[in-house]
Amino acid sequence: MAAQMLLAVLWDMDGVLVDSAPYHYRAWKDTFAEEGVLLDEATFRRTFGQRNDTIIADVLGSGLSPERVAAIGAAKERRYRALVAREGLSPLPGAMEWLHRLHRRGVPQAVVSSAPRENIEAVLGALGASDLFQTLVSGEEVEQGKPDPTSFLLAARRLGVLPEHCVVVEDAPAGVEAARRAGMACLAVATTHPRERLAAADWVVESLADLPEDAFERLRRRLPGDVPLSGA
Repeated sequence: MAAQMLLAVLWDMDGVLVDSAPYHYRAWKDTFAEEGVLLDEATFRRTFGQRNDTIIADVLGSGLSPERVAAIGAAKERRYRALVAREGLSPLPGAMEWLHRLHRRGVPQAVVSSAPRENIEAVLGALGASDLFQTLVSGEEVEQGKPDPTSFLLAARRLGVLPEHCVVVEDAPAGVEAARRAGMACLAVATTHPRERLAAADWVVESLADLPEDAFERLRRRLPGDVPLSGA
């Protein structure tokens, strides 16, 4: 029944499947230090989850050439992947259990992240989860990042699923807004932002481990304007 009612789940990565924010902070801090700028944690938290070009423009200004922006972003991502390879990653509570459960039910799944594809592949490889997804959508594949809905719509198109038959799992306000603009139900996990900033989602939980067995089926039946779900 579950596989028939739920057609696709689209997962954000950082803050949903893993918490690699400390690695990102270290990588950005070292990269911006080379540019003569000290990155504070407040700025990092405010920009976390955005595309690299957006973050670089925020911290260094918008006067850099596209080539320079690309080089700075590439240097940061090399540092990030080196940290993943050297120190490893652990999944957030409930993440792997849900990925395997949905996979067993035959539910198509995608990762939709602002991260570069190499980062997504590195993280999924570290988790042993590469085979659980039918497609990946990375930040470099779309012109506009979240809250623009293009990345979610692209994932749905690749899976051959209508947007209204998708459930998005997010941890950031921009991702929640992107899901809503795409016409998709949204489950938000309050790992990186307080619950009140995720209130536009259909359901907000502290952890994926808190979800009941029928959580995604309940989300799949959502209609626009329904009262937010609760119970976890």
